[in-house]
Amino acid sequence: MVNIYEQIKNNKIRSTFIISLFSIFIILVAYFITQSYNLDGTFLIFAFFISIISSLGSYFYGDKMVLALNQAQLANKNNYPLLYQVVENISIVNQTPMPKIYFIDTYAPNAFATGRDPKHAVICVTSGLLSKLNRSELEAVIAHELSHIKNYDIRLMTIVSILIGSLSILINMAYRSSFFRKSNNREDNQANTIITIIGFIMIIFAPIIAQLIQLAISRRREYFADASAVKLTRQPQALIDALTKISQDDSVFETASTATASLYITNPFKGNKIASLFSTHPPIEDRIKALQQML
Repeated sequence: MVNIYEQIKNNKIRSTFIISLFSIFIILVAYFITQSYNLDGTFLIFAFFISIISSLGSYFYGDKMVLALNQAQLANKNNYPLLYQVVENISIVNQTPMPKIYFIDTYAPNAFATGRDPKHAVICVTSGLLSKLNRSELEAVIAHELSHIKNYDIRLMTIVSILIGSLSILINMAYRSSFFRKSNNREDNQANTIITIIGFIMIIFAPIIAQLIQLAISRRREYFADASAVKLTRQPQALIDALTKISQDDSVFETASTATASLYITNPFKGNKIASLFSTHPPIEDRIKALQQML
């Protein structure tokens, strides 16, 4: 397993690579959409600006977008004293600044971290997590999320989540909007039959390709964050118990978004078999086995 410094360096490189890859991918998809839906060149220019804005927006405002997508609210210190105490204590041990704390009002226990770097980080937990875990288990979950912050996983996954969302918006706009549509030209359509066919295939499979790119980033980051959490708390059993409780809980996570599912400590769609096929998380059983070797 790579050490933390190599992990941080790799995640920074991957962030730049993913932004570049997705920007090219969005423009490619836009080109084929332009041909398939008989759109004029304005749509391609529009797509180029969408890719630039999405890339910059995901870097500087990705955390705010993620919080909005998940309907998260800023946690009041007076209402959540235990949570604040746990986050503050582990942040000191983790040697990272105290992140902002948000919560999602749902019975489903879960948590995630987001932001572009440790100085601009956010930890978000659900009300279900706070009510269903004991202090040791809560500390283990917070340690896991703070490890993502220190490892710069948060930058990488926040950027990917927002770019996938922008791709979906682009495809949906092209399908529904007539603003960019030009008049029919039978000769042009005949000349571009092959490109049109490729375009329709691209439109159908673009979201799947985007998800596969997200999967390709590597599930190892979860194992690394688990190991880092144990290093912080010295309590592997607490994280095992927390993961077990979260994974076995059958509460429905109403506000969870597929675009941001990769950020959570466990797959928020564990009850949805189709959504689980594209989970960026390794199986809970495998994570627990790895943790049991640390006992």
